[in-house]
This record gives sequence, C-alpha cells and structure tokens, in this order.
Amino acid sequence: MFYGLAAGLVDTKGWTFEHVLQDIQTLNERALRGELHITAVSIHAYPYVAQRYALTHCGSSMGDGYGPLVVARDPMDPADLAGRLIAVPGEMTTAFLTLNLLLGKGRFRHKVMMFDRILQAVERGEADAGLIIHEGQLTYRNHRLHKIVDLGAWWKQETGLPLPLGGNAIRRDLGGESTLNEIAAILKSSIQYSLAHRDEAVRHAMKYARDMGRDLADRFVGMYVNDWTIDYGDAGRHAVRELLRRAHEAGLIPHTAQIDFVG
Repeated sequence: MFYGLAAGLVDTKGWTFEHVLQDIQTLNERALRGELHITAVSIHAYPYVAQRYALTHCGSSMGDGYGPLVVARDPMDPADLAGRLIAVPGEMTTAFLTLNLLLGKGRFRHKVMMFDRILQAVERGEADAGLIIHEGQLTYRNHRLHKIVDLGAWWKQETGLPLPLGGNAIRRDLGGESTLNEIAAILKSSIQYSLAHRDEAVRHAMKYARDMGRDLADRFVGMYVNDWTIDYGDAGRHAVRELLRRAHEAGLIPHTAQIDFVG
C-alpha cells in the first residue's frame, strides 16, 4: 500500500510521513491512546477510537468471500470449537470479533499470542485451535493443520458482504475537513501507484515478508490490496456498519454512533 510514499514516488503536498512498522494489535492499542496521526486499525477497534479518529475512504483490507481462518490439528465441525482453547492474535482484531459472532460470546476459551507464533503453537499442542491472520492463511498446510472455518466465507454467506478486516484511521485534530481530505488523497495516491507498479511494490514489500516466496507474497497482496483498498465503495461502507451493528447487538462492542469516512 505505502510503497509509493515510502519510496518518495508520490507528491506529499508538503507533508512529511514517518513510517512505523508494528503488528495490528499493537497499532490498535496505540490508537486507543491516540499516539499516531494516521494508523492502520482493526475495524473491531474502531468503535473504541471513533471519537478521536475518522476512517479514510482508502486503505481498507477486505476479505471478499475469504478471510481469517480457524485451523486445528484434526478435522472438526465449527460447532466443535465450543469450549476449546483457541490461540488468537489479539482481542481487538476483527478476526477475534468475527469468531465471537460465529461461536457466541463466552462460548470458547482463548489465549493471546503474536500472530506469527500461532501456527507453531497449534502444531505443538499448546492450543486446540488457532485463529490465523496474514500469510498464515496460505501457509497453514505446511504445519499439517486443517482448516475448520473460513470466517470471511462464513460472513459472506451470512450477509452477502465482504468482511471488513482493517482500515486506515486519521486523527480528527489534524485539521478541518479539507486537511483530512488532502492527507487521505495522498494515501490513496500511494495505493494507486503501488497497484499500478505492482512488481516494484511487491519487491519492496518482500523486505518485510515472513517465510514467503515471491509468488506467495504476490498472491497474498492480491487478496488484501486491490480495488477495495482504493475505496470501500457503498458495499464496503455498508459492510463496516453491518459488522459493527451485529457486534453491538451481540454485546461485543459499544455502540458507534459516528462512523465517518474522509477523503
């Protein structure tokens, strides 16, 4: 997404950007404290930071018929996950929220660990199952694990909508509407540049890849950096509101009266 910005290939309109690379759970926690001007954020976390941040129209990661997976050492039905110990990548991730929507609040046990340790932990028997985000969705078979449920596919079947996993959030106190729109437009230009120069952008991203070859990285990028990333569109914005509405009705998150998209 941010190759265009990181490589100085898009016009920043006089703004200076410092790139901070951290996992999504850490970024969610920093957003709670308002530490970053612009940040990736889980849609699950957005109700907790909505007073301080608006979502930008660009920068979303959508799972359109696919998404985070629950995997285990042995095949089982999703209903059999009730009462099991599931390793999860963070309690504020959208993956965790969606798992609670599927199974029901309090219907399973969980322990939090870094997302890139979960496959090994399940393989070693440290948890009955694991909630997998990022490239683990493509590599879990290397650990002799079985897919129990694809949460993005389940959500699509339930609602007909893509599953909005993450987005970009911008702090409201950076300025008025025109300022926020200008900054969001710079982010969008970076995403558009990266998609238009995909090979270059993937080569740049490979510096941060974990146990992925070039082909696998390109496949992963195609899943989560695409037309949805340029703009949520009406369906994407509806998906955000519907996910948060259902989560609130299930008692999983506070009500979010204000869901703003800028840019």
